[in-house]
Amino acid sequence: MGFIKKYTYEIGIILLVVLRGILNAIVPLMDKTEARYAEIARIMQETNNYITPQIDYGVPFWAKPPLSTWLSALSMEVFGVNEFAVRLPYLLATIFLLYIVSKFVKSKKARLLCAFVLLTIPEFLLHAGVVSTDTILALCVAVVFLSFWETIHNKKVNHWHYLFYAFLGFGLLAKGPIVFILTIPPLFIFTVYYKQFKIFFKNTPLFSGLLLMLLIAVPWYYLSEQETKGFLEYFIIGEHFKRFFDSEGWDGDKYGFAKTQPLGIIWVFLFAFAFPWIQILAVKLWKSRRDIFKEKWVSFLLLWLLWTPFFFTFSSSLIHTYILPSIVPIALLISHYWPNYKHKTLALCLSLIFPILVVIATAIFLLENRAKYYMNTDKYILEHDILYQNKLYYLNQKSYSSQFYSKGKIENISYEDFESLKSKQEPFSIIIEKDDISFYNISQSKKFEFIDSNADSKIFLKK
Repeated sequence: MGFIKKYTYEIGIILLVVLRGILNAIVPLMDKTEARYAEIARIMQETNNYITPQIDYGVPFWAKPPLSTWLSALSMEVFGVNEFAVRLPYLLATIFLLYIVSKFVKSKKARLLCAFVLLTIPEFLLHAGVVSTDTILALCVAVVFLSFWETIHNKKVNHWHYLFYAFLGFGLLAKGPIVFILTIPPLFIFTVYYKQFKIFFKNTPLFSGLLLMLLIAVPWYYLSEQETKGFLEYFIIGEHFKRFFDSEGWDGDKYGFAKTQPLGIIWVFLFAFAFPWIQILAVKLWKSRRDIFKEKWVSFLLLWLLWTPFFFTFSSSLIHTYILPSIVPIALLISHYWPNYKHKTLALCLSLIFPILVVIATAIFLLENRAKYYMNTDKYILEHDILYQNKLYYLNQKSYSSQFYSKGKIENISYEDFESLKSKQEPFSIIIEKDDISFYNISQSKKFEFIDSNADSKIFLKK
């Protein structure tokens, strides 16, 4: 017990990182979002086309820049096409972020606490192993903020001064101009309030830094537009303005539909997916409200934390992952106030609720084979070798997980073509969603042999 008490944070951090790594390897890719980005990366790795991400062979994906896709594709190039490989860059990005953030906490114990807090925030732990653009964007935003802080406190130019510009460039490659929107306004407010303009521009290598940022980001944008004309208009105007201001009226969305939410829902996401630390922090900040602006570090972190949810308050097109840029300042503020916090044991116990639930869910998944039936993925129904001896089809619209796990072999087939194909002699395999099965009376047909099913679909072999 003495050993555990002495190394509580270290043990917790190691166990959480290992848990996330195990989950990365055993949990299948889920439709639609994660499987979609994984499939885009798989196609990139297979086709060796690192300029134009493709949502299907020959179909460009204009909705996001390629940094996350590059990382996943390169990881699969090294470790093969599997869940662990496609998710590995996000786990490594998380570990790198823990290291970067530790540089801004003074004592060893506070550094360990900060890492522990980050890993027990549900949104952060979840996205340490989810294929998405938001994890890399959150990393870029964090480094921009922290390197800005270092720039205004160090006259001598060092790596931090250039990291500010480099990660603005990487942010442009991670998710686009949104990196400016999530960083520049709060930093501008901070410099105005604390009169830091002269200091920042005196210390920062402005021209060489901007050149570095442009050298990182501009070449891909130029090459992408040359490869697929119309990309810049769709991505800059459509994805950044029309989606934000008119998610319901924008009819140019090529890749599904905008996630329309009630205005202000971002705050619900923040308080739900950053439990319990955001609640603890909110109470502490309220009690210390008279002293907040007396401490530059606290004000800086608070601006960082609040800006992203404030900005997305006025958007109806968002998902819970948009709170990720606000997670790091929560952990840093908790570390700042922790020495004087009276209910440490209660806070630590509450923070373990989500990781414990994850462990229980993992155990159920491993021990109860039926649990796989209810997962939103086509992985398990595609594990039968007999399916790949002939053509493999998906009636109407194939899922992204079916594309990934069949390694691109599955093809869409329309209702009309399916009717025509049924009368022919050639065998084939087909996934049919359950709503369509009764309509076509497949289960009663002697021509089709049932192979497997999940909650949404069944797969048949045409004899």
